Amino acid sequence: QVQLVESGGGLVQPGGSLRLSCTASGTIFRLDTMGWYRQAPGKQRELVATITSAGSRNYADSVKGRFTISRDNAKNTVYLQMNSLKPEDTVVYYCYVAVQQRWGQVYNYWGQGTQVIVSS
Repeated sequence: QVQLVESGGGLVQPGGSLRLSCTASGTIFRLDTMGWYRQAPGKQRELVATITSAGSRNYADSVKGRFTISRDNAKNTVYLQMNSLKPEDTVVYYCYVAVQQRWGQVYNYWGQGTQVIVSS
């Protein structure tokens, strides 16, 4: 089993910054793609950013130039640096990790979600 623990959410003023972290623990042979999604009430979960094991990054258009995703494989951790935050970034953010086990199967895991509130 794999557990994901997220941290870093909270309240910030418009234009401010937050850094989200997500650490994976448990039985892990290799971490594949890691990322962040977000979901507003009554809406589908949407991609924010992903980063592959090779370091290739993908961002939603709405966050390009403002958010930066990174990972520390030694710590099994993915980060999301969020700058120039806007009120419309106020949603719950979910960490996503694809874990490859020794026998080759890839399993997807989600964090518990962390609330980000952008308000003055």
